Amino acid sequence: MEPREEGQWIAAAQGGDDLAFARLVEHYAKPVHNLCYRMLGNLADAEDAAQETFLKAYQKLKSYDPLRPFPTWLLSIGAHHCIDQLRRRRFQLISLEALHRRPAGRESQPERLAEHAREQARLQAELAKLGPYERAAIVMHYWYDLSYQEIGAALGLSVSAVKSRMHRARRDLAARAETERQASGREPTGVTTA
Repeated sequence: MEPREEGQWIAAAQGGDDLAFARLVEHYAKPVHNLCYRMLGNLADAEDAAQETFLKAYQKLKSYDPLRPFPTWLLSIGAHHCIDQLRRRRFQLISLEALHRRPAGRESQPERLAEHAREQARLQAELAKLGPYERAAIVMHYWYDLSYQEIGAALGLSVSAVKSRMHRARRDLAARAETERQASGREPTGVTTA
């Protein structure tokens, strides 16, 4: 979508044009759903959270600042909703960049798909131990390539707080991966502190 076209849809939606808002929903449905899935770890919960995100965005649309990137604004609504959900249920699952990686080669190779699924499950279990804000920061940085400034604005944190949470989360993930690797003799799962 061209920025000009997006701006026109946003302005029209702010003016009450439901078709324009539907176009925005259609365009951003996948990124919002992916964010919710990575934060909540469950497809059904992610679908509910994505719907809630768009409902909240619709309700807050008149207060949207056009000087702020719309995707960042929308993803921040989704991240905050997911953080609230995680706090309520205290059941913490998420994915990270490594969870999205497809196995090398063709998808029809069952051994590679099975190994990829095992790697995802291991990493998912480790990521479940991160706090909701750390999880949100990791997903926004690695999956959506947001800067620390953008993450801070989205989560209501200072840049130094984002850096601190990212460092702590990467350090904890790397330490647990190393402990698991030493215990099992396997290669690391791709989590690094860099």
